[in-house]
Amino acid sequence: MKTLTTTQELAEFCKAAKAHDYVTVDTEFLRERTYYSKLCLIQLAVPGKDENSAVLVDPLVDDLSLEPLYDLFRDTSVVKVFHAARQDLEIFYVDAGVIPEPMFDTQVAAMVCGFGEQAGYETLVRRIAKQPLDKTSRFTDWSRRPLTDAQKTYALADVTHLRVIYEYLAKKLETTDRKKWVSEELQILTDPATYQVHPEESWKRIKTRNASGKFMAIVRELARFREIYAQARNIPRNRVFKDDALVELASTKPATPLDLNRSRLLLREARKGDIADGILAAVKAGLECPQDKWPKIDKSGDKMQVNPALADLLRVLLKAKTEDFGVASKLIATASDLDAIAGGARDVPALRGWRNDVFGQDALRLCNGEIALSVKGSSVQTVEL
Repeated sequence: MKTLTTTQELAEFCKAAKAHDYVTVDTEFLRERTYYSKLCLIQLAVPGKDENSAVLVDPLVDDLSLEPLYDLFRDTSVVKVFHAARQDLEIFYVDAGVIPEPMFDTQVAAMVCGFGEQAGYETLVRRIAKQPLDKTSRFTDWSRRPLTDAQKTYALADVTHLRVIYEYLAKKLETTDRKKWVSEELQILTDPATYQVHPEESWKRIKTRNASGKFMAIVRELARFREIYAQARNIPRNRVFKDDALVELASTKPATPLDLNRSRLLLREARKGDIADGILAAVKAGLECPQDKWPKIDKSGDKMQVNPALADLLRVLLKAKTEDFGVASKLIATASDLDAIAGGARDVPALRGWRNDVFGQDALRLCNGEIALSVKGSSVQTVEL
């Protein structure tokens, strides 16, 4: 098991990798105590079975530059293969503004190829590579050195078996003519906007039953302050204050340090110093926000008149389509998609791209009374009206 610890070693491996059609990539990282993921290990593998075809890269070594790897990521002649790539891609984008191109996500491809919803790596190793997978090192602290042989073996398995899985899925997509489906699914993963966090938009993640304008203005200012504070100090946002405390603060509207001390949910560290000052300033800014600047809550769903019988028919149609095409149902349409279509909405993901070809067109025809559903044996079929 070779571990690369110098920029020169990494450059030599990446140069050799450019001679291959693809390279498999995985990372090990920690995020429990930081806002941004701390990259602790990178695993790389190219086609082949010799011991040099798969390596570990130690990014914690002083003076090791990842630029050779990023140069490989920019090489469009080599496919970069990941499994459940989102967190890996976020690390590389935050570190260097780089998103591998082209890239392939075996989890996405597996859903398109009928392996169920969010197929885990262990499942694919067992079903495609026909190999067991030792997960005893799953909860390793990857920042500690030295790594044991068991840890290294575990880490390398995340890219060596991935070669077999990629080759199988790529071939299956070719034979079923579904490469376009995967390409559409990867657009979100390869969009830089996916990994850009805007503090002024962070309020949208907060779940609250109160949707009044002034209340939401305070929520927005508190969420903005928390995001900026957490980013600047590279600490988890919950270490500043948790969501339930944020909602409590928006409700109680503290104006003084004494008011903060009456909070039931606020962490002790947040009742003084910079955090306390930031909370009080955020609440004040929310209270003083003019009405025309209040956050706009999307209430279009509240006005939607969903026909429950039609929604049930759409669910039956979706079940039939998933069986016909062997695709995970949630990949085609979510329950909210179906309710939205039944309520008259037409700007939903299930009515765009490959989903529209597989399901959307017939869903609209069903809504318009152009087709009906019938049962033949154990299958559901559409009938022209």
